[in-house]
Amino acid sequence: MQLRLLALLAAITPFAIADIEFTTPTAGAKLTGGGSINIAWKDSGNAPSISDLMTYQLFLCAGGNDDGTFIQLTSITQSGTFANGNKAVGTISAGVGASTPSNAYFLKIISVAKEGGTVTNYSPRFSLAGMTGTFPANVLAGAQAVTGTDGPPTVNQVNNGNNAAPAAASDYAVPYTMQTGLTKYAPMQPVPPSKITKKSPTPQYPTSAVSLASTFLPTPKQVTTMTMSQTFSVSSMENTAAAAPMPSDDMAKFLARWKD
Repeated sequence: MQLRLLALLAAITPFAIADIEFTTPTAGAKLTGGGSINIAWKDSGNAPSISDLMTYQLFLCAGGNDDGTFIQLTSITQSGTFANGNKAVGTISAGVGASTPSNAYFLKIISVAKEGGTVTNYSPRFSLAGMTGTFPANVLAGAQAVTGTDGPPTVNQVNNGNNAAPAAASDYAVPYTMQTGLTKYAPMQPVPPSKITKKSPTPQYPTSAVSLASTFLPTPKQVTTMTMSQTFSVSSMENTAAAAPMPSDDMAKFLARWKD
């Protein structure tokens, strides 16, 4: 009985790894970098289903499975939509990473759900030959420490009405650059004025010092940005005066002037 139970668990585990299940590249595939890559996926059977997802971003990653041990190397699709199907084609530059170790690469897809929130899924691992770049030390160590071909675990942050509270006004009061949570809150988009009053341009904010990165920065933790709803509205009405017929005397004077 226990053996049969273990066998059953082993059989269903692969389908519980992700909400989007990548089918191409396959686990352990050996591809060649510096060219195009074909990507495909299907519904894994877990919530949320693909029919409940709207748009996605697709990236190539490399390294280990834990935070801080892998990096996002390049974007494959920045604004994909599931309405266009379950396939994508991208280009991988040979200089974004190294050819070793084996199975150092995997794909990351961030999907936006119709009910709000995101779900992040990772593909199985694969190898890229012909790569001319190098990996940072932490990424190389992370890739070397991985056994098997599974990518990082799914991060499901889809709102389901139970575990996600609506954004409060105080969330938007914190300056965007000082926010550290998984979700960032952007201020309301400004409304253009009715007329231009400035005679010469001036900076909206004072200048500030900038420190340029000299080493690889850590992988961003944020997965989505919420923008405050726009409260500006407009109303219009028909100009009935313009539609009123011209009095006959005025019409006669107009026609006389036009004739002259």
